[in-house]
Amino acid sequence: MSNKTWSGRFDEPVSELVKQYTGSIDFDKRLAQADIQGSLAHAQMLHEAGILSAQDLADIRRGMAEIQDDIASGSLQWSLDLEDVHMNIERRLTDKIGDAGKRLHTGRSRNDQVATDIRLWLRGEIDIIRNLIRDLQTALAELAQQHADAVMPGFTHLQVAQPVSFGHHMLAYVEMLGRDDERMADCRKRVNRMPLGAAALAGTTFPIQRETTAKLLDFEQICQNSLDAVSDRDFAIEFTAAASLLMIHLSRLSEELIVWMSPRFGFIDLADRFCTGSSIMPQKKNPDVPELVRGKSGRVIGHLTGLLVLMKSQPLAYNKDNQEDKEPLFDTVDTVRDTLRIYADMMRGVTVKRENMRAAVLQGFATATDLADYLVKRGLPFRDSHEVVARAVRHAEQQGCDLADLALATLQSFSDLIAEDVFAVLTPEGSLNARNHLGGTAPEQVRAQAARWLAALTE
Repeated sequence: MSNKTWSGRFDEPVSELVKQYTGSIDFDKRLAQADIQGSLAHAQMLHEAGILSAQDLADIRRGMAEIQDDIASGSLQWSLDLEDVHMNIERRLTDKIGDAGKRLHTGRSRNDQVATDIRLWLRGEIDIIRNLIRDLQTALAELAQQHADAVMPGFTHLQVAQPVSFGHHMLAYVEMLGRDDERMADCRKRVNRMPLGAAALAGTTFPIQRETTAKLLDFEQICQNSLDAVSDRDFAIEFTAAASLLMIHLSRLSEELIVWMSPRFGFIDLADRFCTGSSIMPQKKNPDVPELVRGKSGRVIGHLTGLLVLMKSQPLAYNKDNQEDKEPLFDTVDTVRDTLRIYADMMRGVTVKRENMRAAVLQGFATATDLADYLVKRGLPFRDSHEVVARAVRHAEQQGCDLADLALATLQSFSDLIAEDVFAVLTPEGSLNARNHLGGTAPEQVRAQAARWLAALTE
């Protein structure tokens, strides 16, 4: 079967190999609902502009409703001969209602049609993703609230640095996800601009009313240049960039969960439903979900790179290259949605092993900075205090003990400013409580931040 949409120009039909190579119906059929939504608004506008009769509009609405039912029931047969979702729907509509279906495409092109469909579809997906981000933030904030006073080592260079609370650590990811949500919201503003009316590249000779169509489709703005409108894929790149940052954040958390679950750390345990065993080692419990998240982050970053390279050398306006924008965009959306959904469930099943975390704090002189601050508060310049504590740490290391295990007389041998109250400073709990300021790791601050987030997330 030849494509009667444009076959009048050609002397021979498209080869089967070319159909397979250039067809997009296998993946772009997911745009069907957006395509129907855009077409109905376009038809309404054509009628209001005096281009389409009331009867044609009624027939188009009836036919589109039937096609939606066909899609829902699975009875719509997608044809590769018709290339893409747009021509499949138009042909099915024409079969149902006759010439009115042929008039629907008046004043538009597949170029502005597909650009509009992608934006409509992506706009809805961003809304879903933002809700999933907030659900994961809620899970993390609830975990932070439960473990606001659970002491664990904070690391720099993956070396024990200072005590922090597990709740404080979780809230760091809540903050990251908050920025991800902001980026998605900001990206949505640029997604929500309407290309329809640009036609192939130069606009149309028909007296269309783009403002009417934009209002019907709830677009915030209208693309102001017809050339740019049909060839712009910045919004897809921007979304994939925001998605890449989101996946990087989840990959970082995944790396920590994997490390923390190792018996060498033993800080947390994941629920069995998120892990797998080994085909040969019966004792194994592998953190497959976080490992896959870590791997899938590379997949999304790869899609971003692919879209950037896709667009880098394209002249204006539309080019067939742009058919290649959909699969990476679709897969990015699917990956992010699935990852966020499973991650929220997984974090609600985390078991926190407080005793193991506290024991780890005591292995790396995590309160050394607290001792330095103690001396500064008693009048010693910080650089001198730093030197005093460094010598005390070296001595404790040689003795195989923590600073808090040294006798008072031993500590005083390093500085006569040290008194009996120093031991309150040297405990992990004392270290946490001392950092009672905005953004600090004190349990009081962690609970306040968790409450603030939970209140904001339920608005």
